[in-house]
Order: sequence, then C-alpha cells, then structure tokens
Amino acid sequence: MDTPRRQFLASLTLLGAGMGKAKAFAAAKPHHFSKYDPQVRRLLSQMTLDEKIGQMTQPDQQYLQNLDDLEKYHIGSLLSGGDSDPKSGNDLVSWTDLYDGYQARALKTRLRIPLVYGVDAVYGHNNVLGATIFPHNIGLGCTRDPKLVESAARVTSEEVRATGMNWAFSPCVTVPQDIRWGRTYEGFSESPDVVKILGPAAVHGLQRGSLDNPLAVLACVKHFAGDGGTTFGSGMPKSNNSPDRYPLDQGDTRVDEATMRLIHLAGYGPSIEMGAGSIMPSYNSWNGEKCSGSHKLLTDILKNGLGFEGFLISDYAAVNQLPGDYKQQIAQSINAGMDMVMVPEHYVEFFNNLKTLVDEGKVPLSRIDDAVSRILRVKFAMGLMNAAHSPLADRTLHKSFGSAEHRAVARQCVRQSMVVLKNDNHTLPISRAASRILVAGRSAHNIGNQCGGWTIRWQGQTGDVIEGTTVLAAIRKVVGQDRVTHAPDASGAAGVSVAVVVIGETPYAEFMGDRTDLHLAAEDIAAVDAAKSAGIPVVVVILSGRPVIIDKILPKADAIVAAFLPGTEGDGVADVLFGTYKPTGKLSYTWPSGDSTSFNRSDPGYKTLFKFGHGLTY
Repeated sequence: MDTPRRQFLASLTLLGAGMGKAKAFAAAKPHHFSKYDPQVRRLLSQMTLDEKIGQMTQPDQQYLQNLDDLEKYHIGSLLSGGDSDPKSGNDLVSWTDLYDGYQARALKTRLRIPLVYGVDAVYGHNNVLGATIFPHNIGLGCTRDPKLVESAARVTSEEVRATGMNWAFSPCVTVPQDIRWGRTYEGFSESPDVVKILGPAAVHGLQRGSLDNPLAVLACVKHFAGDGGTTFGSGMPKSNNSPDRYPLDQGDTRVDEATMRLIHLAGYGPSIEMGAGSIMPSYNSWNGEKCSGSHKLLTDILKNGLGFEGFLISDYAAVNQLPGDYKQQIAQSINAGMDMVMVPEHYVEFFNNLKTLVDEGKVPLSRIDDAVSRILRVKFAMGLMNAAHSPLADRTLHKSFGSAEHRAVARQCVRQSMVVLKNDNHTLPISRAASRILVAGRSAHNIGNQCGGWTIRWQGQTGDVIEGTTVLAAIRKVVGQDRVTHAPDASGAAGVSVAVVVIGETPYAEFMGDRTDLHLAAEDIAAVDAAKSAGIPVVVVILSGRPVIIDKILPKADAIVAAFLPGTEGDGVADVLFGTYKPTGKLSYTWPSGDSTSFNRSDPGYKTLFKFGHGLTY
C-alpha cells in the first residue's frame, strides 16, 4: 500500500472527533423479518411459479403496457423513476390517484397481495409539487444531529404516505471520497463515522420504529457497496457511440476488503440493526465485478455476514450492465442474491426469461423461494397482508402535506446545516437595522438552484420549479421589502450597507453531475467583484452539492457561508445571516484549495483549504 493511501486510512480513526456533541440516538429494536416466516411459508405454498416471479418483478409505471398486466404477470411492485410522473400532473391529488389506481387493481389478483410502490423520495417527497424539501444529505451531515435527521425522515414518510406510496429509495449511506462525483451531495459525509450514525437515524425516521405504523414507509439503504469510492476515469460510458466516460459515476471501486468494510460498508450494519427492510445494490463494480452480480457482496457479506433479513432491489436497469445476454444477466444477478429486479421497461422479457431459467435448472427454485420469502416477510412486516387495513391512500394526510409544521422542521435543518467558513471583522450576523441591503448573484432568487437535483425532475431544474422561499424572499421578510435591493449582477452596490451575494452550482444529478472543473462560474466571480468594488462588506452564500473552488473570491468576501443545497426553506438561511440562530454547522467534507491537482482527498495532489469539521459561530 502506498504511503498517501496508508496515511489516509489512518486518518479515518481521527474523523470521529468531528462528531462533536452529536445527540445520543436511542435505537428501537430492529425488525427480525424471519419472525414472519410461518405466515410466509403458508402463502408461499399457495403460489404458482408465475406468481412468485411476479413478486420479483418491478416495472416503472410509465412503461406498464396495460393495467391488466398487473394480474397477467402477478406484479408485486411498481416504481416511479425520477421523471415518471402521473400523466395528469405532479400535484398531490394526481400522485394519490396514480397510486390508488394501481393498488386497487393489484387487490383484484387471485392472492390479493398488495404492491410495494417505490419512489425516489431522497430529501422529501421531491417529485411532488408542494412537498417540503429538506437540505440534501451533504448539508444534514454538517448538523451531526441524528435526532434532527430522524425528524426530517419522519416528515418525509408522512408526505410520501399522503400519496399512498409506501417505499422510499432512501437513505443513501455512501461515503464519497472524490468530490468530482456528481452524487457527492447524496452522502452525509466523507467520514464513515458520520454516515454510520446519520444513516440509521434516517431509517428510523422513515420506518418510524415499526413498519406497520400507518405513517411509515419502507426504507431502502443504498447503494451497496462502494459507490462513493470509484476510481477516477472508470465511470460508465457517456454514450454507446462514444469512448468517453463519466469519470466516476458507476465506475470501479478498487480497494481491498478491509478498506471496503472500513469506509464503504460503515452505514450498512447499523442500518440493518435499525430494521432497514430493503437495500439497493449499486451500479458500480468492486475490483472489476459489478455489485449487482456479486455473490460475495450480496450473499456472503450482506445476507450471511451482516445478517440482513429483508430483500434486495436492483437499481434502475442495473442488471443490464452485467456480462452476456439478458438471460445470462438475469441468471447471474438472481443467483448472486438479488431478490427483486427494477426492470424497469422490459418486464415481460424479464418474467419470461426468469421462468425459463428456472425450468432449465439454471436458477434453482430454492433461490426463487428465498427471494420471494424475503419480499413477503417485508410485506407482512408492513402490515400490507393484514386484511383489516386497507393499503389504499389515507387522503386525510393531504392536510399536512407541505404544512407549516413540516416546513418548520426543514427550516431547522437548514439552520443547523449552514457552515460559516469565514467571518472577518464580525461581518456576520447582519444587523436588522441595516439601512439598505443588496442581494445579488444568480441564485439569490432561484428555488431550483437552491434545491438542486432530484427536484420535480430527475436532474433538477433552475428556476421556479417548486413552492418555497428563496434567500432573497427570506431576507425581505426579515428587514422589509423597501430596504432590499435585488440585482443579480450586483449593480447599484454603491451606498448600500452590505451585499449578500448568492452563487454556486446549478442543478444536476447522477451521470450529468460528474465534474473535472469545480471552479465557480465567471458570472459568480463577477458578481462578487462588483459588490466588493463598491467598498462595502460582502457576504457570499454558496449553494452547491459539494465543496467548490473559491480561491478567487476568498480574499474579496468578508464572510462566506456554505449553505450547500438547503431545499425550499430559505428562511433558515436568513436565520443564520441575521443571527436569529447562531451557526453550529461543521463541514462534513474537507474543502479543497484551488491548487489541488486531485479532489480525492486520499491522493497526494489534494490540498486543504478548510479542514473537515471546520465551522465558525458568532
């Protein structure tokens, strides 16, 4: 092992010190899903092979050819992927009607086994207009507060259940090591010590300590394993016709087993102990073998080693990336330990191929029975098999969807996630008595930039994509409309008391978010320059999904605040800027300097600007 890598691994033992005074989190007794096996065995004995395979099949609802296919292929699960919305719109009623329509049809099948319906509710019910959107995990990691993370997840579970859906593909317990990766913001921290505390807290909040709670949703811990440790340049091809590759996404994690366990598996054991009912294997490879087809990872380590009793769901069409033709890909993944496959489009082909594989003896019936038993265990635990409880949506929950009470929890998350990087001359907090405040920067009044990826659209979108309070609107609430000037380019700065310049990244998600250049955009730097040239105090607020290169603005800004991607509640940003809440956030990632030659902190070319755990207060 080379010296930089050895020093990096040794440093991991010190990162736990950054946890500070994280609040104690009392874990509930985990679900032992095998306790439902007597009921499962009785049901399994009544099932045909077709009905068993149907439980293992998960189409995306947008590709369902006919509603009757739910019965014809005995479908046990559906999902709505990132852009798979109701045709009638993204509103609350449309989502609820979509769910109820499918679930009602599933209840007409011979065995009346309800659907588990999955959605990417990764930081709130983020596909639905009017939802409460929380800070992405990178911000929540800066809070070091598992009780707060649990509270956010509880709100998310209630808003998901308001639409009827009962399964969230969350939390992500990745431990990103290279911030060029476009999913960095989905990870709580670069430190496994932070992840292994906050990941289980999110599981507890989503599942509410008991999966049969009417407000609980099934958690899905992801992505197993090593998605945050891929080697730069090993990522997926940009297109089938191009040799170029995304540098990190869906790449190869080239580490030994000790490193894999120390860093990348840190969040899984505690999440399983917390009762996580589902886990999603990752797109990436581990030392050249795709995780979705790895018997060692899925069965030896996860099921046998960590004692996971729930079920595994593949990522979106991930099985298609395995070697061979589709039939061979299915055989490898199922035999490796995959229990349910996110098809998402070719559900008929999957169904027929898996049935043929069983008939040919290439997938043992015992493996089918094990997979279906795991799925049914969780359905029993969720109370779905209880005839006394309807699996249809409880529309009385609509009244709390996006409510002031829910938004108050999100506002507190924003407050605690804000990290003050610099504060010269006590520029912060800003005085409420300031005669005039200039709010500048392209992201000051842009809720889309404030939320980032996975907001209404899979990749997110700049602009007015969802209801919420922008930083500009929040500042106007504090000091009044008349004392706030808004100019994105910071023109007209002369004579104002202070400038707040809101800059940073525009929305992205997986694939598209991989970057080799993390410098601020020229227009962001120009806005800071324009404000500084007026000779006034300048406060910079950075909205980003990872640490970005700020060397060019560092000497020009009197104060710099990392807000990351705070979501819909800009009032929480204003609370910190004006001192209503004294900042407590501590960096959950090391912040690099611009002269770094690598942004993987284990590489020798990495240089630190702000250390892990840095964060000022007033």
